[in-house]
Amino acid sequence: MALREGDLLFHIAEKSNAITEVTPGMIDHVAIVIGADSVIEAVGKGVVITPLDSLLSQPGRYVAASVRKCDRRQSVARAREYLGHAYDYLYLPDNDDIYCSELVQFAFVDRKGQRIFQPIPMSFHNDEGQITDYWKTFYARHNMEVPEGWPGTNPSEMSQRKEVRIKHKWQRR
Repeated sequence: MALREGDLLFHIAEKSNAITEVTPGMIDHVAIVIGADSVIEAVGKGVVITPLDSLLSQPGRYVAASVRKCDRRQSVARAREYLGHAYDYLYLPDNDDIYCSELVQFAFVDRKGQRIFQPIPMSFHNDEGQITDYWKTFYARHNMEVPEGWPGTNPSEMSQRKEVRIKHKWQRR
């Protein structure tokens, strides 16, 4: 499988976690391919460049995808502008910190420079419509209400958008 600059790599978790419990599917992370051997991603260390084999060493399944009608070079250049930004542990739309799918949302543009991915209402609730205890506790520790419905993104929903074309899937152990 040949990855191209500007492709997306989605990670499918093997076990449920706080993110997969409130979003469709088991996708819990997305990174942007920036070269034959590296990606740019937003992780606990912030927005960083990571060797591709390091990313792919995580157990689980992976999905490679391309973004339809994007300007690959401009999108990767825009992603690089966020290098060094802190990771957005609160998943908020109105700060300078960045989480993984937010990096993709901010970076990817079409040939006219318009953003391809518009935000959606954030979801912190389970299939029964209840905000999970994890997120209630998490935001309470920050003296905040859960930002249910606030504008944002998540990698699983992003992988299902019409702008995303799945190229390849594989399992890594």
